Amino acid sequence: MMPFPGGIDANANATLIFSLVAAVIYAFTSGMQPTLARSAAKTVSVAMLAVLAAMQGGPLLLVAALALSAIGDAFLSRDGEKAFLGGLGSFLLAHIIYVALFLRNGEGMGVLGAQPWRGAIAVAMAAFAIVMLAALWRRVGPGLRIPIAVYVVAILAMGMSVLTTGNAWLIGGAILFMGSDGLLATEKFLVAAISPHRSWMRLAIWALYYAAQFAITLGFLLS
Repeated sequence: MMPFPGGIDANANATLIFSLVAAVIYAFTSGMQPTLARSAAKTVSVAMLAVLAAMQGGPLLLVAALALSAIGDAFLSRDGEKAFLGGLGSFLLAHIIYVALFLRNGEGMGVLGAQPWRGAIAVAMAAFAIVMLAALWRRVGPGLRIPIAVYVVAILAMGMSVLTTGNAWLIGGAILFMGSDGLLATEKFLVAAISPHRSWMRLAIWALYYAAQFAITLGFLLS
């Protein structure tokens, strides 16, 4: 059963399937050396979600956040510190836009204290961010400390803001996003270069990240 009206050949459903196929292709190549084809698969996966959001009349901020995420994917599909910083900057902007989007569709930050379940998740998110920042601060070079600290704050703000919506798809997507970013930071900075765990971690990072963007997109388009 397709999530949007029409069959598998309807534009919206076909676009979603195109995105899923590209995501699966990238998953199977995530442990390989960077190539243009591999970068294209990674970029197209979320770019098609941006196209889908635009086609379905989704919020402009959602389209912008997904488009910036796709640009970040293009950067992170390549090796090197410059590519990493390019990806970090793109995703930083995407998180800021997500914060604005969630707050616009939420009930205000006051609900975090009014409902215990939201407050509990918010506390868990804050603890996660503090632990990650403390671990990374000791392991990264001085030039990366401030950019990473700013990014961690943006991730936390995104997580806090989504809790104002009460939308399970959006909240689940944001939690998966935070998990993916945390695992990415662990794989890149905290795990030994020759660790045998890197292969499964890269696959898990991608699975969590794509599932996050997928959930956030459908959370808006199907609600």
